[in-house]
Amino acid sequence: MFAPDQLHHLLETYGVWAVAVIVGLESMGIPLPGEAILVLAAAYAGRHGGNIALVIASAASGAIIGDNVGYLVGRQLGSRFLRRYGSYVGLHEDRIRLGQYLFMRHGGKVVFFGRFFALLRFLAALLAGVNKMTWTKFLIANAAGGILWATVVGFTAYSFGHELHRIQGPLGAIGVLLAVIIAIAGFIYVRRNEAQMQAEADKVLSGPLPR
Repeated sequence: MFAPDQLHHLLETYGVWAVAVIVGLESMGIPLPGEAILVLAAAYAGRHGGNIALVIASAASGAIIGDNVGYLVGRQLGSRFLRRYGSYVGLHEDRIRLGQYLFMRHGGKVVFFGRFFALLRFLAALLAGVNKMTWTKFLIANAAGGILWATVVGFTAYSFGHELHRIQGPLGAIGVLLAVIIAIAGFIYVRRNEAQMQAEADKVLSGPLPR
């Protein structure tokens, strides 16, 4: 949805507010590149001596606030709302079924760890509301997961940006190549496991979704 140069422009224009808003909107259920802008902002801070704590705080705040809005939407409007309008933001029936299956099997773990997976990052909060998870339990799991995600991803990108700024030439190019290889391997792993989980979800929750 956003090209890298557009994300760079948003960061240069609005700073950490761009991080908070995009992460927050993604957490509400809109498929935006929340993790990508966090990585860019943290790497930029590493290269230019920026305040990584502020970057992490903005991402964590956006994640927590956005997820709570998504939770309220799911709780108030329910599964019928997702079935009717979910396709407009990429939540087709198979993805809704996958999310319901994961939530049925793992509950609060989905909320806590969901932020580390692209699909669950914008689906877990909605499903927590749809499945009537208690708000206190949701808030604890959500806040802990959001802070951990922002800290791990933020510091990793910050450290990489700092080292890339310090190490130039062939070593810097090798570092970029290794980072790209690791990212591709992680994407393939997640996609393969998502396909397997989707098959399990279709088997367990066969037929049309409940009304």
